Amino acid sequence: MGYFRGSLTALATALAVLLQAGEATAADRPAGDWHETVRQFAAQHFKNPAWGYSHSLRDYRLARRLAHDDGVEFDDDVLYAAAFLHDMAAFAPYEKPEVDHADEAARIVDSVLAGTGFPMAKIEAVRGAIRTHMFDRDPAGAEALYLHDADALDWLGAIGVARIFGLVDANGGDPNGPAAVKMLDDNLAQVPSRVLSKAGRSRAGPLADELRRFLRQLRRESADVKEL
Repeated sequence: MGYFRGSLTALATALAVLLQAGEATAADRPAGDWHETVRQFAAQHFKNPAWGYSHSLRDYRLARRLAHDDGVEFDDDVLYAAAFLHDMAAFAPYEKPEVDHADEAARIVDSVLAGTGFPMAKIEAVRGAIRTHMFDRDPAGAEALYLHDADALDWLGAIGVARIFGLVDANGGDPNGPAAVKMLDDNLAQVPSRVLSKAGRSRAGPLADELRRFLRQLRRESADVKEL
């Protein structure tokens, strides 16, 4: 029971992060009006428990921390824009069902950034970081690498559980509880080996272990998810 209570505490903490991430503070963003315009756009339009505004905010903060831990210089303009807009094509009216959301977001991101004051000479670097943000793609350049790894790590640990279970249909539709567990199993199998930076890899192992322990305990208490 001690571990399960600890898991519940970790999950509650992760859910609180999702619900209370809220406003970025002045310390979290560089000076410049376009940053606030982009942040407000993301907060207003990207509402989803797994890949909405709070996820983008976490990705930005963690990507910066990973780069700092590795001692790698990066362009914060590029990282900021890419982090807050990388999932925009997962939302209407920007989504295009027959096109991967990363590719579509990379294609149309200039439509959001143009006229905000963002230095448009950097738009191709933003496109590149967005295009390769998923764990199964290969990033090139510091901004792309650390966004890629931050995005991957957000699928693991307690926050990964919170994100996936946030998608469960309360009325028994898709995904249901067992389907959510399958998604977590897939993340555990696929994501850790695709974290590429030194700082990211140092976090991936413990987060994978945290997720693995949670799933093991959940299976014990749900008849191997048959009673979930």
